[in-house]
Parts: sequence; C-alpha cells; structure tokens
Amino acid sequence: MDKEINKFHALQLFTDTFAAETVHLTNEAIGIYIRLICFCWTKNSKPFTTESAYRICQCKSEECKVIVDLVLNEFFKCGDDANVGVLNNDNENYWWHKRLTAEHDYLTAKYKARSEAGRKGGLAKSDNASSKMIAPIPIPNPIPRKNMQLMFDKFWSLLDIKKGSKHLASKKYALNCSDMIPEEVAVSFNRYASTVKDKEFLAHVSTWINQRRFEDEDNNKPDINNVISRLIKLGYHHVGKNGTFERFTKKGKNYKINRLDKDFMILDDEDDKVVAI
Repeated sequence: MDKEINKFHALQLFTDTFAAETVHLTNEAIGIYIRLICFCWTKNSKPFTTESAYRICQCKSEECKVIVDLVLNEFFKCGDDANVGVLNNDNENYWWHKRLTAEHDYLTAKYKARSEAGRKGGLAKSDNASSKMIAPIPIPNPIPRKNMQLMFDKFWSLLDIKKGSKHLASKKYALNCSDMIPEEVAVSFNRYASTVKDKEFLAHVSTWINQRRFEDEDNNKPDINNVISRLIKLGYHHVGKNGTFERFTKKGKNYKINRLDKDFMILDDEDDKVVAI
C-alpha cells in the first residue's frame, strides 16, 4: 500500500453553493452533512461504510439514522467507481463524495508538482555549492520551451474570443500559468469574457493573464445561461427547466444539468453519468 503523504487540514467551502444545496435541509441534517464531509476530508476522501456514518454522527436513535441515510443518498455516491477502486466483496455499502475526491486529487497533484520542483532546486544547489563558496540561488528547472508552447497553443485554441497579441499572451502565459492545466485557464477566461457585454472593453488575453484574473472567484463561477448557450451551439436542444434540472436532447438521447451543481456537469438522463462534450 502506498504511504499517505497528503493530508490537507483545510477544506475550501463555497458558502453560496453550500447554502443553495442545503436550503431544504433541517438544521440537524445540515449538521450531519457537515460532520460527514469533515470526516471524509480528514481521511483523505476515503470511502466509509453506513455503520461508520452512524458512529461519526453519534446516532443513538433510529430517527437519527434515517436522517443520516437521507443525507448519504442525496450527497454521496455508493459502491465501486473508477476513482475509488474495488473495496471488497461488499463494496456497495461504501460511501464516497464526488467533489471531495476530485478536490483531493487536484490538490495532491498540485503539491506533488511543487514538491518535485523544490527537490530539483535543492539538488541543483547541492551540486553547485562547496564549503569555500556561497551557496548559489537555485535556478528552477523550467518546463521545456516546446512543451510550454504546446500548452499555450492548446489554451489559445480553446478561447471563444482571442483579443490582443498572441505572441505577448504566450510570454505572459509562460510566466504565470506554467503549472496550470491549459483547459482550465481557457474555461476561466471564457467565463470572464461571457460577462463582458461590450467586447470593446474586454481585456486583452495577455493583460488578463498578467493580472492573474484566473484567480478571481467571480471568474470561476459559470453562469447557467452561458452553459445553455454553449450546449445549443454544440447541437443540443434545450427542452426547458424541470425542478432543479435543465433538460436537453441530442440525437434521440436525453440529458440534464443540475442548476445546483456549481460545475454544471451535463449528465446522461438514464444513468446520471457525466457526458464529455
């Protein structure tokens, strides 16, 4: 078994999303939900059993267990999954949280990359220093220029609006986004661009990157109307709203998006699996 090296003590909570998703719950149910996600995060988002959930929430009555069951069924997934792995022969009794698992995987990869960069910098310092000279400032090992250009080209190709100098944007991208995923940066810029009604006032791509606006929380909040417009451009037919879901059809199949899902993932209406678009 691999040694656990990543234990994150803080969990980012998007209060507006949390409030929207739990507005229908009682105070007791909200308390149970918070207990479960805190425990799950403390255990590195590992799955847990129904009986463990009862113990975590200190259930001493059947009424408490009923509330725990309701919270588990609404906010957690049960059983085996590609991201979780086969647990045992009775793995259908194991619960895991999709968003916590994705967030933990993202942070693990992020800090692993930073750790590796720091290790390489330390090795460079060790190789070049001696007892008779001042230790030189380590020079970070940069991403090969060819690979960085490929990352930028991927980012540039995904932009809905390409404003300003591509050459300058490439330089700013190399300085500010070398450790980021091109698709995620492009999505952030497209979200920002969709909020600017008069495109004359849209910031140049290079300016937007240099000011690190991709770190702004507002730029990371997709708007459901923009998502619907994008899907229509991709050939989906918007059927309308039904409860908390926006309904779509394409080539005889039905799809849906939960308006309470901050990521607005499009799901197959039959099996609720995420659909790549």
